[in-house]
Amino acid sequence: MATEVVKGLINVAEYHKMAEMGILKPDDRLELIHGELYERNPIGSMHAGIVNKLAGLSNELFKGKAVTGVQNPVQFDDRNEHEPDICLLKYRPDFFYASAHPVPADVLAIIEVSDASIRFDTEVKAPLYALGGIPEYWIIDLDNNWIEVHTNPKKGSNASIQRYLPGEEISLMEQRLSVNELLILS
Repeated sequence: MATEVVKGLINVAEYHKMAEMGILKPDDRLELIHGELYERNPIGSMHAGIVNKLAGLSNELFKGKAVTGVQNPVQFDDRNEHEPDICLLKYRPDFFYASAHPVPADVLAIIEVSDASIRFDTEVKAPLYALGGIPEYWIIDLDNNWIEVHTNPKKGSNASIQRYLPGEEISLMEQRLSVNELLILS
């Protein structure tokens, strides 16, 4: 009699319980994707600098219009809880999303800063964000000095993908931004 090997997956509640019990440590850099734990890459100084710049710009430009989450959880479903570099969330009076993590319906845009993680951000996260209906997903590619914007999500893919290069401008929630400024090239 042959038996099939079944992969053991965990859900978001089990993931949180593992953290509460100390199995996962506060310094562990993990994300739950498709029920599996993925270790995130260490953050380099350029990556951190761009995330800090984006957080500051977002807080300034979208004050009273959006909440800026910085490497905070978004629960996509029972088996997916991601921590994007920047997440613009619908503004709400309690501002903090303290009663529960945001879900895809709360998300206006997600921005990932990518270097070593570019393939993962493109091949794994982009389809998940599209499946979740995230209206705008940016990948800031540090190795190639460009920003790729994925929009119009439909059935796990984005109908529109546009690449922005140094010297160009890019729009986020009707605000014009310089690619050079975002890539810290000027």
